[in-house]
Amino acid sequence: MRIVVQRVSSASVRAGGSAVASIGPGLCLLVGIAGDDGEAEVEAVAAKLASLRVFPDQEGRMNLGISEVGGEILLVSQFTLLGEVRKGRRPSFTAAAPPRRQSR
Repeated sequence: MRIVVQRVSSASVRAGGSAVASIGPGLCLLVGIAGDDGEAEVEAVAAKLASLRVFPDQEGRMNLGISEVGGEILLVSQFTLLGEVRKGRRPSFTAAAPPRRQSR
């Protein structure tokens, strides 16, 4: 599993010209799930993200987690994070989970 975590003041996903999801302050996550990822990996990552201290406290130090600031999470499935480009010019996505598992 690969995840890109971005702290945002707001974020949205648009499809076909209309917003399908949006959040206020929080985290935008681009998530690529590998073929061998299971529930144990998902639970471990969820626990890690819930306690990730990336929000500033009153002194400006990155010392608060998402729940402490009342933030939201926007998770976007992104299989391309698992693309392999070491050989040739066409990325290989064989490490990525099939589309049905990516969208759960």
